[in-house]
Amino acid sequence: MNFLWAFVVGGGICVIGQLLLDFAKLTPAHVMSSFVVAGAVLDAFDLYDNLIEFAGAGATVPITSFGHSLLHGAMEQADEHGIMGIAIGIFELTSAGIASAILFGFIVAVIFKPKG
Repeated sequence: MNFLWAFVVGGGICVIGQLLLDFAKLTPAHVMSSFVVAGAVLDAFDLYDNLIEFAGAGATVPITSFGHSLLHGAMEQADEHGIMGIAIGIFELTSAGIASAILFGFIVAVIFKPKG
């Protein structure tokens, strides 16, 4: 049953993104930015953690989880270290994802020849 809910929630997030692209005529950058902000807003109201418990990877894989991670880390470290904790928390929780995206992007760029 966990796989079903992960598929439904993750697919639902993707459907919302596709609807924004098709009917609202937003650019992919606008949709991505909106999803990051939506994840942060849901985390601010303590809703995203409940969604993660319910849907598992269906909620942690989409880009909304990046917004959740940014705000979640910033708030945890801000309680501990004050204003400087905000920057510490943002980079602490998201650095692995950012670093791996840069690394894999570089590897793919070196291996494959672009068309055009």
